[in-house]
Order: sequence, then C-alpha cells, then structure tokens
Amino acid sequence: MENANGIPDRRRQSRSSIYRHLYNTRDFCSRQSLARDLGLSLPTVYQNLSELMAAGLVRDSGEQQSTGGRKASGLSIVPDARIAVGISVTETCLRFVAADLHLRELAYEKTDIPPDATFPEMWELLARRLESFLDGHQIDRSRLLGVGVALPGILAPEDASLSYAPTLNLKGKASLKELTQAIPYPTYVENDGTSSGYAEWFKRNGKQSMAYLSLENGVGGAILFNGVPYMGDHRRSGEFGHMCVEPGGLLCKCGRQGCLEAYCSARRISSDLGITLEEFFAGVENRSAEYVLRWENFLRHLAIGINNIRMVLDCDVVLGGFLTEYISPYFSQLKEYAAAINTFESNADYLHLSILRRHTVPLGVALHFVVEFLEQI
Repeated sequence: MENANGIPDRRRQSRSSIYRHLYNTRDFCSRQSLARDLGLSLPTVYQNLSELMAAGLVRDSGEQQSTGGRKASGLSIVPDARIAVGISVTETCLRFVAADLHLRELAYEKTDIPPDATFPEMWELLARRLESFLDGHQIDRSRLLGVGVALPGILAPEDASLSYAPTLNLKGKASLKELTQAIPYPTYVENDGTSSGYAEWFKRNGKQSMAYLSLENGVGGAILFNGVPYMGDHRRSGEFGHMCVEPGGLLCKCGRQGCLEAYCSARRISSDLGITLEEFFAGVENRSAEYVLRWENFLRHLAIGINNIRMVLDCDVVLGGFLTEYISPYFSQLKEYAAAINTFESNADYLHLSILRRHTVPLGVALHFVVEFLEQI
C-alpha cells in the first residue's frame, strides 16, 4: 500500500523512524548505530538516508568515532531545512520569531501596535509586517512550514473566533477569518499560554505532566498531561491569571477583583508605574522602598497562585514568559514563600523556571508546524 505521496507505507515508516531518531538523538549517530538501534538492515538505512540527504533533510555531521576498526561517520538532521514562524499578539506589540526544526531562534523582531487599533487594522498590520520580517531576514519562503499566531484570549475553533481577551480589551467575540485570510501561508492560531506551555513541555523531552504558568503582560498558562494539553469543557483551562488570590483586592482587566493577573503581571510592576522592567528591577536592587514593597507583594501573591495550582493538580509547576528573565535572582525566595503555605510539603522543589526564557510565546506557536512536520516526514 502507498501513501498520498506514492511512497510505500513500510518504506515511509522506515524513513520516518530514521529521521525522528536523528532528530531526537543527542549523541553520536552513525549508519551502523541507526541500523542497530532501529532494527533495520544496513541496505534499508543507506537507501532511506540517500533519500533524506537528496531532500536536504539529513547530512553527514563531519564527526567520526572509532568502532574498533574503520572510523564511522556521524549523521545529523539539517535544522534549518524547514523554518516555522511564530507571532505573539499583545495589547501593545507584535513579536515575530523564525525558528528552525530544533526550535532555535533564527530571527526576531518586535513591532508596536498603534493605540486603539481595531482588530481589522491589527490583522492588516500583522500581515504587512510578516512579509517585511521574512524579507528583512532573508527567510526562504520555500522552506517555510507555516505561520503560527498566539493570542491572549479564549479561542473557539468551531467558528474561528476569539472571545474574552481582556488584555486586548475584548469581552465579546471577534472573528479570526480576516486574520487567517490575510496570511498567504499555512496558518495556525492558538492561545498564548497553551502555545508556550506545550513548547516548554516539548523542550523538556516530554517526560512528565506539568502545569505551566505564563507571566507576561497578562497571566495565563497551560496544563499538560503526558504531553496532551488539557483544554477543559470550554477551552478555558489554564486561565490561572483569573483565579482569585486576594478577595476584594486590586481590580483586574477582566473586571473582577483580586485576580492573580492584577498582582503578578508585567503591567503591575512596569507600565502601571510608567517605567520599564529594567528600571523597576534596578530600583529593587537599589532597595527603593516603593519598589521593594511592590516586588514583595508580587512574590507573595505569586506564591499563593503557585500553591493553588500545586494543590489542585499535584504536578510540577513551571514558570514561563518574559518576566522569568528577572525572577531568577529571587527564585529561592519565591520557593520559600510557596513552601511556607503548602499543607503537604516542606519545600517547593516541584517549582521550576522555564527553559525557554525569551520569546516563549511565538516560539511555542511556531512549534505546531515543527511537530506537524515530524509527524508527516
């Protein structure tokens, strides 16, 4: 039996297993070790490697390792044989990232969104700046797998709409058809927290279930059980930013009081004060009383949110988003606060900082096309 590409299924399975083995391996890999590890004959390995090399997907790595006799030549995939683009949409800017098949960043660009821009204006700007981004970084469109767009709101795939995105000042519904129609490449749209959470799980080699808490201009997240995102009945799972951590507390963009997002977003320690994040943390380091007090308040409310997630899900919690770039020096303090309010544990060793510290959201939504490629190779 042949597949849609005219390649016999058994042969395609062999080619796929060879490519994915090379993709996942971190050690030296030769033709002989491929045959041994995958239980394939050497002629089968050579034939499939010839096809993969002819397609520009695999190459000799230049490494050699002695096997007791003649040295074996190493193999590796060509990471930039295919490229995926991810775009993160926030209330103030668009962030573009181009990534290779290992999710390594090849190019990055940020574009401000004009204040009070309508959604059609935002989508038109996104499509125009995407072409400029591809041109400016000389990205070969023939290698482009697709473009992912991450949005800070709840998506309804059944009617291609965005709903309840308070950081974008949206509490009703907005159609996404104009967005997808404006992009002349395969397009995928997903929630920003879900995208970045899956990317973090993927980079951790998918060894466990985890909850991902994203700290950016808004606060969101994702729940992954053995690599499968749990979406909930209404696609609202992982909306950790809108759990209440202070009844009757600060007003949140959603209109409620005391939400985690009202206390632990970048806005709380930056734009609300009319300063940059760099200026805020410089103030904390210099022991400015106002900034130290606000940061202490931030960490204590964050610890409450983290402990709530741990109590409900009983799995590792990973902190991600661009705010984690600044949290590292205070991470032990945060873990102490979380441990102090935990009923069952005397430490917070379940808590981790993300591997992907920068541009996690656009990289995460770009990952969709990398995974799709790996599944279809």
